[in-house]
Amino acid sequence: MFTHIVVGTDDLNKAAAFYDAVLGPLGLKRQEDSPADRLVYVGAEAGAFLVMRPLDGHGTEAGNGGTIGFRAATPEAVDAFHAAGLMAGGLDEGAPGPRPSGDRMTYGAYLRAPEGHKICAFARLSTT
Repeated sequence: MFTHIVVGTDDLNKAAAFYDAVLGPLGLKRQEDSPADRLVYVGAEAGAFLVMRPLDGHGTEAGNGGTIGFRAATPEAVDAFHAAGLMAGGLDEGAPGPRPSGDRMTYGAYLRAPEGHKICAFARLSTT
């Protein structure tokens, strides 16, 4: 559905440490040949996730009420995402665990990134 999602940061080095840690367990890798002013993460079956300084020159502000969700292959990948995020300076916004989602059961966790962006990872558990 999406080609890419962009979030802002005022500190690319700090953002790289955080997003490298949390997105790695989900199979997303930072492109080595990204321009120096942004971080670009891609996976085998996803659009791109970019982290960059705001183009208008103003400071970064996290969206209030917005959440970016990443697909995880397994509950263990969700656990690794959450643990890595806490170790890399993120804040817990919802510990890993099962969560009902309509007609299915999922396993998810939420983090607040150092810039204030809310992100989560979810793995599908069942269809009943």
